[in-house]
Amino acid sequence: FSVGYSAVALNHVIDFKEKKQEIAKPVSPSELFPSLPIVQGTSKRIKVLTRLTLVVSDPSHCNLLRSTSANTRLYDIIAVFPKTEKLFHITCTTLDVDLVCINVTEKLPFYFRRPPVNMAIDRGIYFELLYTPAIKDSTMRRYTISNAISLMQICKGKNIVISSAAERPLELRGPYDVANLGLLFGLSECEAKAAVSTNCRAVMLHGETRKSACGVVYTVKKPRKVEEDETTLPACKKAKTQA
Repeated sequence: FSVGYSAVALNHVIDFKEKKQEIAKPVSPSELFPSLPIVQGTSKRIKVLTRLTLVVSDPSHCNLLRSTSANTRLYDIIAVFPKTEKLFHITCTTLDVDLVCINVTEKLPFYFRRPPVNMAIDRGIYFELLYTPAIKDSTMRRYTISNAISLMQICKGKNIVISSAAERPLELRGPYDVANLGLLFGLSECEAKAAVSTNCRAVMLHGETRKSACGVVYTVKKPRKVEEDETTLPACKKAKTQA
């Protein structure tokens, strides 16, 4: 995959404002792609995830997520786009989701409050910012930066994911370019890198936990330093072990 990503998510959006919709089963990637491309610089094929995004403007729209829908559990990632402050609070505090989408195309109709944001962070939920609107239009770029900075003042750069929502290949940007955009959103350099790497992995693991109703353990091998025992033990303990 020439852009540099190792995983992408196919987004299925349900907007209750248009008409009443039911959650359908996600489309299998094998039905869309006969063969997945190879990730650049590796021998592995790109991972394709399924994502469900609910655009909610009324509390009744959240009932689909509260119910034990079999189709909902089939999605790798579940995101909610709340339109009001009340729905934002409900999403952060009670709904079993992985992502909370932040509006970047217009001025926010409410202010972010610290209690629901902190509750979402404690529950392992991440906040999603989109960068495609910012590169399309100057007005939306202003809203994107303004709304992002408002969020950063509350969450302090924690649990942020930057996504594309791209519909065409020309709208995609590489991970390093996206991380640079994160600096404009009020993120530090370390936080901006995490927003396109480790935080995205955490969202995937959170989705696995939600689907399995158990837990997911992710292990990383730690390189063992040479002569670690000799350098870390005090002199008195060295003498005892040698004796």
